[in-house]
Amino acid sequence: MRFRDYRRKFVNIVMLSLTGVCALVSVSILFFVLGYLLVHGWKALSWDFFIKLPAPVGESGGGMGNAIIGSAKLLLIALLSGVPVGLIAGVYLAEFSGKAVGFTVRYVADLLNGVPSIVMGIFIYTVVVLPMHHFSALAGGLALGAMLVPIVLRSTEDFLRGVPSSLREAALALGASRWRAIATVVIPAAGRGITTGILLALARVAGETAPLLFTSFQSQYWSQGFNQPTASLPVMIYTYAISPYENWHRQAWAAGFILLMLVLIANIGARLLLSRRASPARG
Repeated sequence: MRFRDYRRKFVNIVMLSLTGVCALVSVSILFFVLGYLLVHGWKALSWDFFIKLPAPVGESGGGMGNAIIGSAKLLLIALLSGVPVGLIAGVYLAEFSGKAVGFTVRYVADLLNGVPSIVMGIFIYTVVVLPMHHFSALAGGLALGAMLVPIVLRSTEDFLRGVPSSLREAALALGASRWRAIATVVIPAAGRGITTGILLALARVAGETAPLLFTSFQSQYWSQGFNQPTASLPVMIYTYAISPYENWHRQAWAAGFILLMLVLIANIGARLLLSRRASPARG
């Protein structure tokens, strides 16, 4: 009996140590990447990096202000085009769909979520860029928005299904229609979770490069409006990283650090929202 106790304790210690080491390695990889980007790009980080245009080849300095603004515009278009579709579809799946329809929509959404981003870029290039005869921020935002749809759909459905049925029944008992109960009771109850899913989805697509090469393309200037090619941080990183110029390499490292920090902040904000939702209310 004592041997079994010793064996059980030994296995417990080994497995606990193994999981702790794996968790430490996972966290260390993130900090290693952040540190590596910062070490190689800190010389390019300055106020000019955030507000100025790229410098011509052979000149030092310059920045990626146009790429930062361009990425913000692309994410705004993706937010306005992809989130409403995913949100409404998620509400339908959680509240109205039958088993057969629900299974089909979920399966298609999972397939869409697994489509390579470059394929999505080629699709938007065919249906948007070619008819318009030019690249544009609108096309790039639509490509990212299409990638947002399945992520927002599944997260919205999951959080809505987590709302207690008693809230729905109480709203219906007070005379509210089903749509009104969903819009005024169920969705607000899952609001923080849905917002968390949207933030994580935006962080997921913020670093995509392949679809933007086919849609928004690139620009060395400030983009006016949404109907012109625009620079973006992922494409600028790609362009600068494969160039033969040392100054561009440093700026690529700096841009990678900024992009990763923005994604990290979005993830932390999403986790904080979710933790506030899960914490008990205080009187």
